[in-house]
Amino acid sequence: MQIDLLDTFLDLAETRSFHRTAERLRITQSTVSARVSALEQAVGARLFDRSRAGTDLTPEGKRFEPHARALRHEWNEAKRRIQIPQGAAQLLRLGIQNDLAAVYLGDWVAEFRAALPETAFYIEPDYSNQMCADLLTGILDFAVMFSPKPHPDLHFNSVGDVTYCMVSTETARLAEVTPDRFIFAHFSPAFEEMHRQLTPDLATAAVSVGQSGSVVSLLMGMGGSGYVLEKTAAELIAGGRFMAVEDAPLLRQPVYAALHIRHRTQVLHRKLTQLVGRHFPD
Repeated sequence: MQIDLLDTFLDLAETRSFHRTAERLRITQSTVSARVSALEQAVGARLFDRSRAGTDLTPEGKRFEPHARALRHEWNEAKRRIQIPQGAAQLLRLGIQNDLAAVYLGDWVAEFRAALPETAFYIEPDYSNQMCADLLTGILDFAVMFSPKPHPDLHFNSVGDVTYCMVSTETARLAEVTPDRFIFAHFSPAFEEMHRQLTPDLATAAVSVGQSGSVVSLLMGMGGSGYVLEKTAAELIAGGRFMAVEDAPLLRQPVYAALHIRHRTQVLHRKLTQLVGRHFPD
């Protein structure tokens, strides 16, 4: 069976739209239809009902879906297992939230290598949605993220949280921070909602970004105020140009370790979770 048939089936099972699946996979709708037909012939059952109301999985399609996910996951794992670097017993592919990678990556990888000396690592800083998708398909083995996306094949462990502090080149008082001189942060949906609730007057800022490092770059270039990671805030303040906005609320972002449910009980993945959790004390 061709793996692209499974990819098309799983995407269509999610979108329920031939048009959207064609767009997402960058193929034509006729190709989507042809792949679905080929898969239905291969399994000997009709997998989708298509009507004016939309596209839905048949009972057979619903029963096939978890097996399709498992097959795709195993295929991607098999491809990776034959690409292990020389001298290594195994290769682990890790995803790390962009903001966390900027601060914790060096320490984490050093600890991972010390704990697992015969393991080679590939690390990909990314956003939560993409990491969840990559865990599902077997592209990643383990991830540390801000926003878990619930799925029956994914398992999440809360490992702690990180704190964001407001810094400024202009003032130490929240009342003097204005939207036109503020960089609004979109680090995660939960963070953004908390940000808007606790600092509603700043939600209309003209500039907004999705990474703490980008906030720092903008503040260094333009001045103003914004939220950055606590460790980054301390470094900026120590440099002399920035000051803490003392009465601004601290914003805390939960952090999660994520893995495919098949790995939930494996010693290696539990070890990675423990090592990550050490950096987020209660």
